[in-house]
Amino acid sequence: MGRLDEVDLSSRLDKKAAKEQLAAAQQRLVHLRLLLGGQIGPGEIGPPLCVVFEGWDASGKGGVIKRLVDHLDPRHVRVAQFAAPTHDEKRHHFLWRFWPVLPGWGGMAVLDRSWYGRVLVERVEGFAPEEAWRRAYGEIVDLETTLAAEGTILVKFWMHVSPEEQLRRFESRREDPYRAWKLTDEDWRNREKRADYEAAVEEMLERTDTTTAPWHVVAGDDKRTARVTVVRTVCQAVERALEARGIDPDPPLSQD
Repeated sequence: MGRLDEVDLSSRLDKKAAKEQLAAAQQRLVHLRLLLGGQIGPGEIGPPLCVVFEGWDASGKGGVIKRLVDHLDPRHVRVAQFAAPTHDEKRHHFLWRFWPVLPGWGGMAVLDRSWYGRVLVERVEGFAPEEAWRRAYGEIVDLETTLAAEGTILVKFWMHVSPEEQLRRFESRREDPYRAWKLTDEDWRNREKRADYEAAVEEMLERTDTTTAPWHVVAGDDKRTARVTVVRTVCQAVERALEARGIDPDPPLSQD
């Protein structure tokens, strides 16, 4: 049994509980983000924070990212979306195009898809030679190890939904003229290859889950549960990183 099979997709939060828990987690993230940016507390900037999202089509990444950054000052966070590489980007090493968006000290970046495309869509669809995507696991781990050694807090999410829930969302998008643009022929093709993608995801989780950059597989059938889980997980990762560096995550906010 693989890691995806172990995810409990049945958990649900009612609307009231979800609203309260999400608001509390978002407020906590505002505090931690201002602390990392040096706007509160001792005034020293903290380590970079990079949140990486991967997941099934229609798994709720966009909605989760919106709730993650919704209460943050847009000057203090960058959201970057990655699709297929351009002709010019293909002339470089596959990791090249990601470096410019990575956060520096005091910064935060959220990546909607990432370098993991090499071992997911590029593997399954044959866009990368087998030798290249097999080599990529080590290259990705090396990148993330390097970033972590420099202080970066890496939080990686795989948004997981059942095939049944994914189909329901596809059909809902198809019937909504304001969301139909989100659904493409490629989404339907990818769905037909779910078994191949599951194999790729399982190997990705196994080979790139490290102590410095662990994977968090999020149960996404219930959007409310997923949103609370993600924001809380980011907060917890920041708190652990600060405490490991001897930094108080709750310093006095005013100086007498």
